[in-house]
Amino acid sequence: QTFDNPTAILLGETLDKATGRWLEEDKSPARVVGKLDNRGGHFYLAMYWAQEMAKQTKDAALAAKFAPIAKAMAENEGKIVGEYNGSQGKPVDIGGYFRPDESKTSVAMRPSQTFNEILAQLA
Repeated sequence: QTFDNPTAILLGETLDKATGRWLEEDKSPARVVGKLDNRGGHFYLAMYWAQEMAKQTKDAALAAKFAPIAKAMAENEGKIVGEYNGSQGKPVDIGGYFRPDESKTSVAMRPSQTFNEILAQLA
């Protein structure tokens, strides 16, 4: 609002709605291996945000850009969550605690190839 940026305002409004849905549907991380973790929780927030962006009517170009992303996420929800849950419970080498290796950490934090491919469409 300070800089009169309607796109930034729209992003904030849709993220607010997505966060509300994330909370309502209780997609918070569990503390049990094989259940939704932080990565899975972030997937749901991203999916809900993409859905909100796709259905908003203030910016048709953004809605068109996010519609196929939202659709692909929803269609692959089970597969993506399965990829996240399947990567849990095993030790992971990220190249150190204080100065982890960026490429190793990226692999560990992005184990869903399906989700990675969907996100690549935004680039």
